[in-house]
Amino acid sequence: MALDTRKKREESVRAIFSHISSRYTLANKWMTWGQDEKWRQHVLDLARLPMDGSLLDIGTGTGDLAITATQMGRKLLAVGADFSPEMMRTGRQREGGGQIRWLVANALELPFANDSFDAVVSGYLLRNTVDVDRALAEQYRVLKWDGRMVCLDTSPPPGDAWHLPVRLYLKYAIPLIGGMISGDKKAYRYLAESTQSFFTTEQLKARMVRVGFEDVGVQRFMSGAMAILWGHKKSSGT
Repeated sequence: MALDTRKKREESVRAIFSHISSRYTLANKWMTWGQDEKWRQHVLDLARLPMDGSLLDIGTGTGDLAITATQMGRKLLAVGADFSPEMMRTGRQREGGGQIRWLVANALELPFANDSFDAVVSGYLLRNTVDVDRALAEQYRVLKWDGRMVCLDTSPPPGDAWHLPVRLYLKYAIPLIGGMISGDKKAYRYLAESTQSFFTTEQLKARMVRVGFEDVGVQRFMSGAMAILWGHKKSSGT
């Protein structure tokens, strides 16, 4: 992707999320029938954080994953990083938001040293990056040896007749529900369209392996429209 085109897309995505920041969490709850909280909890379970570990929630948005992690009875260093200050401003005002270290950062150029975090997690980040391979490589770089990366994201449902209902839901219901709650139907039309054009889970798994992750796994939800993927940064002795 040409640099100018990539920059324009990045700015466009940032503007979308900045505009819907105040209603983002509520819209997610309604669009997923309340399942998003369960999926995020599963992300954190798969991360296998130590009791006093360090967590990076990249593309944190309003801090769903980071805040949930701090409420699990662990003494964590939880960092929430995002390129949208407006999203994080909303997150700071949420219950538990004061426990998070918030940081404006680009997922393609993380401002952390190598081997910094016990776990790196994300929710709906990769589909919105302009360079998925670089984003994955950055997450691998800042992850400690023996640490885990776990991501929750949308996934294009299969094109067969069996999955037609979920494809129709993405195309028509998501923009309608998201638009009614946020006041921005265009933003949620982008969500549906970007999901359909995103990598399949098998393609994403291959990219994770390419940057170095091992024991890569996937679990699908919502008839294939949502997926959690995870990988392990193994040390040579593991």
